[in-house]
Amino acid sequence: MRFPTSVEDHPVVQQAVHRLDELGDPRLGRTLVRCLDDTLARTIRPMPDGTAFVVTGDIPAMWLRDSSTQMMPYLALVREDTALQELLLAVLRRQFQQIAHNPYANAFNAEPTGQAHDPGDLCADPWVWEEKYEVDSLAFPLLLAHRFWAATGRTDHVPLALRTARTVIAVWRTEQDHERLSAYRFLRRDCPPSDTLQNAGRGTPVARTGMTWSGFRPSDDACRYGYNVPANLCAAAALDGVAELARHVDDTELAESAAQLAAELRAATMRQGTVHHPEFGLIYAYEVDGRGNALLMDDANMPGLLSLPLIANVPATDAVYLATRKFALSPANPTWHRGTAAEGVGSPHTPDDHIWPIAIAVQGLTSNDSTERVTALKTLLSTDAGTGQMHESFHKDDPRRFTRPWFSWANAMYAELALDIAGLGNRLLWSSDDRPASPADRL
Repeated sequence: MRFPTSVEDHPVVQQAVHRLDELGDPRLGRTLVRCLDDTLARTIRPMPDGTAFVVTGDIPAMWLRDSSTQMMPYLALVREDTALQELLLAVLRRQFQQIAHNPYANAFNAEPTGQAHDPGDLCADPWVWEEKYEVDSLAFPLLLAHRFWAATGRTDHVPLALRTARTVIAVWRTEQDHERLSAYRFLRRDCPPSDTLQNAGRGTPVARTGMTWSGFRPSDDACRYGYNVPANLCAAAALDGVAELARHVDDTELAESAAQLAAELRAATMRQGTVHHPEFGLIYAYEVDGRGNALLMDDANMPGLLSLPLIANVPATDAVYLATRKFALSPANPTWHRGTAAEGVGSPHTPDDHIWPIAIAVQGLTSNDSTERVTALKTLLSTDAGTGQMHESFHKDDPRRFTRPWFSWANAMYAELALDIAGLGNRLLWSSDDRPASPADRL
């Protein structure tokens, strides 16, 4: 099977480039084309079974989360493009296979080669690159499945998506009572604390709250406290999509099951995952344990608190979100940095004083201020160290000091923001403020 390797001549891309050129810098449009084409030409591997394997960039494994976000910008282009539709369907089928094989793994090999981030981990499955259990790894393919339907009206993938959803719901139900019901363990020897779980691989103790437990964050770093707030809200949004797809095919039982769990996760997160901050008022914590502990920070990786309108059906005008946003974009957030080159959110996953292009893109996408949005796009361009590519992170004072020269997820986020600024992006697929009652009504 051959998939497209360039969208340079796609009418939507050409129109976006023209509109970006009107901002006065032709590099804005050229970088959009380069980021979109790089993902298609360099990260996609057609598989003999008709699926598509997607590397995240300079690591030869497929992450469920990263591969979903890498595909998201193309949703703006698929309406009249059958070839791109088939590519996204092939990626979804691969993700559904991977979740069915091991719903606790976050990254997979293309074949059962036994390649692994660390061959000393407890998981010896040759298909699994890494078995760091992350709630968002299960949420993102379901988000992509729903948004693909909303963008195209196609239902080819819906039976597999709903079968996958049943598996995901079962896992999230189990992990609502992690201490008593879960058999999941993760241990890694001779590594930093962020790369393994305490308590004999079970993670730090948690009380049952109604939220669902996660061993690791979207950064692949271990959770300090087992209930990651943005991941729980992202899971609820994924379940919203499942419920809508299930209703579309008259699967009342699954629709009710998904809607019920989504409601539980949201209610528990509001009850247990919010704190009163002396400066910002009621805000979301990043992690909690149900035992009175809360971690106040944000992380550049999605889902993060800043990205809630993008991935969690939280309106950008929501009062708690707006207060949390002010916190995340301030010195009160320990991962926020301001330097001579840029300011923005970083991550404990990368060196101190490093800002993530993903977070800059998210800040732009979730802003209602057109000046802030364009500034974010221009900042991404001015901090690429002249490479024409987005990096994982860069030093706040010197963008020539960066991590990961090839990081396709970051390229995808530049494309998302550029298309959105051009008025041709995916806002109707994710914005709770703008989205019609049923996205499929747009067809």
